[in-house]
Amino acid sequence: MSMARDAMVPEPVALGAEDSAQAAGERLADPEMRAVFVCDDGELLGVVTRKTLVREVVAAGLDPRTTELRDIAEPPNFTLDAATPLDEAFHALEEHDLERVQVVEDGRLVGVLSRAVVQRRLAEDEPPLEPIELD
Repeated sequence: MSMARDAMVPEPVALGAEDSAQAAGERLADPEMRAVFVCDDGELLGVVTRKTLVREVVAAGLDPRTTELRDIAEPPNFTLDAATPLDEAFHALEEHDLERVQVVEDGRLVGVLSRAVVQRRLAEDEPPLEPIELD
């Protein structure tokens, strides 16, 4: 049986808790980058998005060069354990209406799992239908 770890993108880009909001902003300037994961010695603390930067730094009048990510990272709403079976992972993503989710192992960020990849993997794992004999 396939697990979340088998379908995740391993080693997602993460910044450290002591990194600056400016460093996160530089990463988020890339239109493909939706969120920056914030880890403290490998342990997932949370995520920072463009909205986070606007609300917590710009609107608050903080200096992005000196504001540490540990102070503004939003705790993840939902994570999956790397050992979660893929069918359970798919149901969880559907239930929480998420396109992707952080995958953790013992609290440490180990990957990111996307709903599209899970759907594809589950479809590949299904046995082919047996032909029906018509008399």
